[in-house]
Amino acid sequence: MIAYITWNIDPVIIQLGSLGIRWYGVLLATGFFLSYVTLGKIFKKENLSQELLDRFSLWLVLATVIGLRLGHVLFYEPAYYFAHPSEILMVWNGGLASHGAVIGIISYLIYFTLKHKMNPLWLFDRVSAVVPIAAGMVRIGNLMNSEIYGTPTDVPWAFVFVREDLLPRHPSQIYEAIVYFSLFVFFVWYYKKLNGKIPAGRFTGLILTVIFSARFLIEFIKDVQVDFEKGMMLNMGQWLSIPFIIIGVILLIYSYKTKSIPSYTEPVTKPKK
Repeated sequence: MIAYITWNIDPVIIQLGSLGIRWYGVLLATGFFLSYVTLGKIFKKENLSQELLDRFSLWLVLATVIGLRLGHVLFYEPAYYFAHPSEILMVWNGGLASHGAVIGIISYLIYFTLKHKMNPLWLFDRVSAVVPIAAGMVRIGNLMNSEIYGTPTDVPWAFVFVREDLLPRHPSQIYEAIVYFSLFVFFVWYYKKLNGKIPAGRFTGLILTVIFSARFLIEFIKDVQVDFEKGMMLNMGQWLSIPFIIIGVILLIYSYKTKSIPSYTEPVTKPKK
């Protein structure tokens, strides 16, 4: 008899009265922090100020969280939330979508590059280098919540999510996390290899192509998240991944064809009198 991995972790680390500190929140915050530290090293290497990094990072985190929530609301349960709009802000009840986070990040980066007169791909490529570590932490958070699991299977590394049912299932959260963490390690190595001279669109094209291709394939062995996905040839996650894969491939072709290397020099601000 195959001894599957029994998973029965309490998603709450500690309960303080009515306030529960959850693994998901801690891991998400850790992912943001590690991304911030890594981006800080990139900014420092490229002679950009800590002030610019802090101002940029604060709003980027906010845009990411808003995107995560609105992505779930609009893509997965719009009817419910339009009927209960007061619950949209109740993030602690669950319901976040990574595709929405990507849209939130892209929207903010476009705004920031226009405001600071940057080449958009210069900033997109550098943010792309740090996003995978946060994305990987989110998937580990999903594992701790016993959510977004895979379909039933008999592979020896299957997980039995006791809090959901007693069926051995693909640990799809771990599959995705491995892809994201591996991509982060690759980006760190590749950035050093290029000595910070990233061809325009190279990292952005890679992250979109790799992450969403992996997401598209893993969805085939992932259980449906909402009832309307049952019976669909491709689920919502796969349909939402296709445009990002196409954009990623286009950016990679552009990157290798043009080989242009944009740069950014932070304007010197005069002290106020």
